[in-house]
Amino acid sequence: MSLQLRVYVPPHPLVKHWLGVARDEATPNVLFRSAMTELGRWLTYEAVRDWLPVIETTVQTPLTACPATFIDPEAPVAIIPVLRAGLSLMEGIQAILPLASVLHLGLVRNEETLEASCYLNKLPDQFAPNTRILVSEPMLATGGSIMRVMKELTQRGIDPALVRIVSIVAAPPALQKLGTSYPALSIYTATIDEHLNESGFIVPGLGDAGDRTFGT
Repeated sequence: MSLQLRVYVPPHPLVKHWLGVARDEATPNVLFRSAMTELGRWLTYEAVRDWLPVIETTVQTPLTACPATFIDPEAPVAIIPVLRAGLSLMEGIQAILPLASVLHLGLVRNEETLEASCYLNKLPDQFAPNTRILVSEPMLATGGSIMRVMKELTQRGIDPALVRIVSIVAAPPALQKLGTSYPALSIYTATIDEHLNESGFIVPGLGDAGDRTFGT
C-alpha cells in the first residue's frame, strides 16, 4: 500500500472561532495568545485520537468491579515546540498531554534563502523505540523549518509514522515537501491557505505568529 501525507482540518466550531480571532489584525497580543492556547488545545485533542497507547485493566467502583482504559504512563511521548512561535501553542498542548516530555528546538529562517538554521537543539542523540512525537509549529509556509525538524528527528531514530504536527495555518509548498519526503506523517491544522507572498509569508495567513504572541 502506498503512503500518502495525511492532513486533517478539524471542522470543529471552536477551531474556526479561535482561528478567526487569531487572523484578525485588530486582535491585541493578550487575546492572540489566548487564541493560540485554545487552538493548541483543540488541535492536540484531535491529533491524539487513536494515537496514544492505552492499557486495559479493571477498577473497583463504589458498587462493583468494571473494565477501565488508561493512557499507558510508560509509553514515551515527547512534545517538540519549534522556537519561538511553537511556544505559543504549548499551554493548550500540555493541558492535553501533561505527562509528555518537552524538548526544545530553536530554528531561525534566513530571509534571503528561506532556509532554516538551528541555534538550539535539546533533542537526545537517540530516541527510545516507538517514541511518539508531537511537533508544535504554528506556520507551515515554505517548509524549510519543518523539513529541518523532520531531518533531526529521523536522524535520531524516529519513525515519521509516529510524528504528528500541530499547526495553525499550512500552505501548499510546505505540504508538498513533507508529502514527498515523509508521506507517513500526519498533520493537524486549523486551515490550509492559498499561497505564499514574495517574502515567504502565508496569504491570507495571520502574520508572524511569534511576533504577535510575544508583542515584538
